[in-house]
Amino acid sequence: MSSSSQPFLASPNGGLPSSVLWAQLMLKDRLRPGDVVVDATMGNGHDTLFLTHCVSPGGHVFAFDVQAAALVETAKRVPAEMTTLIHSGHETMREHVPTELHARISAVMFNLGYLPGTDKTLITRTETTMIALREALELLKPGGLLTIAVYPGHEGGAEEGRSIAEWAATLDSRRFEVQHLRPINRAAAPPELWVVWQRG
Repeated sequence: MSSSSQPFLASPNGGLPSSVLWAQLMLKDRLRPGDVVVDATMGNGHDTLFLTHCVSPGGHVFAFDVQAAALVETAKRVPAEMTTLIHSGHETMREHVPTELHARISAVMFNLGYLPGTDKTLITRTETTMIALREALELLKPGGLLTIAVYPGHEGGAEEGRSIAEWAATLDSRRFEVQHLRPINRAAAPPELWVVWQRG
């Protein structure tokens, strides 16, 4: 127990882990020092910073965002020598990650939606998200992990979630294992998590 008597794995309200925390727990369990990973949705840099902790020392994080403000905020938080911050959409990750690292990436982390504290109409789009997910699988190494936090409650989020579900159902079970974690008994549309493991 922590000093606040909250369970270590609790959400801020004391309940079960949020979709993002579930993703972090799985990634922390599997990532090792020296790994190379991708933060597909940089935002304010919290996931990027988390990933640097997971792969330190010797690892590297490639992080993507279409908003210049995201790069500015993230640069304040993360060690420059461990990160490459890319002002581009995540659908371009295969273009920006060096060719010699293709099929050698240990994890790709998506946290969809909008950049907190900014214009909520600037959101991830289904079309580009689906391209990015397909590219992410091409970058993953055997044993690599893809995590996708989805927010069906915001505009465009439900459509994004449906498309991800349809795509995930088509993945070859001989190559990939897919899990879907979501709250069941809530009236609203709470965040969900998809996890894809590329078999070793």
